[in-house]
Amino acid sequence: MKAIEEPNELINTLYNKVKPNSILFFDLDGTLVDTNFANYLSYKKALQSVLHKDCTFPYNPDQRFNRSLLKTTFINITEDEYRNIVYQKEKNYIEYLPKTELNKSLTNILKHFSRTNSIVLVTNCRKDRALMILNHYELTKLFIRLFFRIENVNNKKVNKYHNAIMNLNVSPDSVIAFENEYSEVNDAINAGIPINNIIIIK
Repeated sequence: MKAIEEPNELINTLYNKVKPNSILFFDLDGTLVDTNFANYLSYKKALQSVLHKDCTFPYNPDQRFNRSLLKTTFINITEDEYRNIVYQKEKNYIEYLPKTELNKSLTNILKHFSRTNSIVLVTNCRKDRALMILNHYELTKLFIRLFFRIENVNNKKVNKYHNAIMNLNVSPDSVIAFENEYSEVNDAINAGIPINNIIIIK
C-alpha cells in the first residue's frame, strides 16, 4: 500500500481511479483538516478549568490527545472530573478553530470531484465538532451525506466504513477512501474497499 504525499502525484493517481460511478469517502481529522493542535489546546484549557491548576503536558504533533490518553496521562482524576473535562473540552473547542489547518491540496481535489461524483464524509469525529469544523471551512455543502462517530451498545467503536457502505447501499468496489490513520485503513479493508482504492494522506 503506497502513501500518496505529493499533490500532483495524487491528482494523477485519482484520474486513473475515479470512474463516473465512484463514490469518494473523506475522513476529517488528520485527513481534510489537521486538528491535533486545536484538540490539544482544548483539552489543556479544560483540564485547567476543572482541576484548577496548571496542567502542563507536552504537545506531540504525531499523537492525537484523546479520551484514552486523558485517562492514562492523568491517572488520578475521578470519573466526575473526567466527564467534566470532556464536556469542557467540547465546549471550548470553538475558541481554537483558528488553530486547525486545512489540507488545501486535498480540499481542491474534493471540490473538483464534487462536480462529477458523490462526496461523503466518513469520520469518527463527533457530530457537533465535525459540523463546527466543516462550517468553519465552508465545506459542508460539498457532501451528499455525513457520517459521524457512532458507538454500539457496548460503547465500542463501530467500523465507520462498513456503516457508511451499509447505509448508502453501495458496492465497496465503487468507493475511493481518503484516510490518514492505519487503523482506519484496516477498517476500510475489512469493509470490503479494495486496497488500491484507499489513498493514505500524510
